Amino acid sequence: MSEKRPLILVTNDDGVTSKGICALVEAVSEFGEVIVVAPDKPQSGMGHAVTIGRILRLNEVQFPIQTAKAYSTTGTPVDCVKLAIYDVLGGRVPDLLVSGINHGSNSSINVIYSGTMSAAVEGAVEGIPSIGFSLLDHDAEADFEGSKVTVQRVVQSALANGIPKGTCLNVNIPKVPAAEIKGIKICRQAKAFWEEAFVKREDPSGAPYYWLTGEFNNQDKGQDTDEWALGNNYVSIVPVHYDMTAHHAIAVLNEWDLG
Repeated sequence: MSEKRPLILVTNDDGVTSKGICALVEAVSEFGEVIVVAPDKPQSGMGHAVTIGRILRLNEVQFPIQTAKAYSTTGTPVDCVKLAIYDVLGGRVPDLLVSGINHGSNSSINVIYSGTMSAAVEGAVEGIPSIGFSLLDHDAEADFEGSKVTVQRVVQSALANGIPKGTCLNVNIPKVPAAEIKGIKICRQAKAFWEEAFVKREDPSGAPYYWLTGEFNNQDKGQDTDEWALGNNYVSIVPVHYDMTAHHAIAVLNEWDLG
């Protein structure tokens, strides 16, 4: 009797037709049975949003890679994970959830806003080993060939070793040819942030609208951060957990006179 192949759920935030998700499916198909549930349009920056107060639609679609059964949804990346678990898979539990490959960085503070990583976090909440993959290239036609090598190395290790409970992995890949990647580093999230501004303009009718702009400010000079690794042509892996308790602050707050 042949050994049962792992069930791998694939999603993203760039949409079911993006080049990045096709590369991800190609990379993981050799490891197991692949089911794709992804947004029908780009959902970047949605974070952990879920759809409430309007209907969700789910449609089976023809995916470019014939071996993968695929569905698109009108919802967010987190909606995709929930729909997959509670409807599409019919009670089957994925052995692994992979999200991406995102077009653009999800390092440092970007993890908070990322739909790609929120899908992975939702997987971890559901007890599924989960990984988010991102390439530091926003171009819709970005070259993902080198990224597939990284995906396969990380997925193979995750399936063999498991991922700590309550944790998912945030994997970022530098925008260099595969031969120039120096290796993979386990990192902490850099303490960096966006210095943001809104450009105010007027539409043809004279009504004002706003366009978000900003510059990324990394003042963290540590050589153990994701930003340092990426800047030095290493793949960064940051373990992320969904328990947002600031444990170090509990003792401080206990000193308050709260009556």
